[in-house]
Amino acid sequence: MEPLEAARAVVGDRFPDARWALLTGSVLGPHRTAGSDLDIVVMRDDGPGFRESLVFEGWPVELFVHTPERLAGILERERAARKPSTHRMLAHGVPLAGDPGELRERCARVLAEGPPPLSPAELAWLRYSLTDALDDLRHATDPGERAAIAADLWPASARAALSVAGRWLGSGKWLWRELHDLDPALAGRWLAVRADPGPFAQEVLSRAGGPLFDGYRA
Repeated sequence: MEPLEAARAVVGDRFPDARWALLTGSVLGPHRTAGSDLDIVVMRDDGPGFRESLVFEGWPVELFVHTPERLAGILERERAARKPSTHRMLAHGVPLAGDPGELRERCARVLAEGPPPLSPAELAWLRYSLTDALDDLRHATDPGERAAIAADLWPASARAALSVAGRWLGSGKWLWRELHDLDPALAGRWLAVRADPGPFAQEVLSRAGGPLFDGYRA
């Protein structure tokens, strides 16, 4: 069964009262793999919102069920956090049932506009947290502790690079995709320093305005 056919069958079986539903995710594009699942966003007029995982006709399915109020709150919180997971899902979704109206276009505009700029307090926290992590890494003597610090600093340095550049954040594969879209060469350097992200993090810290420790207050 093809993805759209299977997704429509899931919606028809589970949500016959849905206002609308979309199929989204990597299964629709060039990032599709043998393990891609069916990400289905469902809008209902009422009832609890939830996320549910299941298997249908051999397809792994992820359901994201919303009411208008719940979805509006999620979209606002994601934009403020600069991590637009649901915006991406909606902007690239294919209708399965009903009509989401201008929602997809609105989410696409938010993605294109980029996140809100860092506030002075947010920039100061970014600089302080990188300064503190680099100091811990520099002075670590226990191999286990050093490895743990490096494991935290590696994704943190990528998120910091995206934040300083005014770009959206992500986690997992989306962290890599966003960094690669920003600068393929920068992303390549980041990928190569997983075991020792110190120099990369120092480069990002310099772009952010340099180390900050003495006098930092939050």
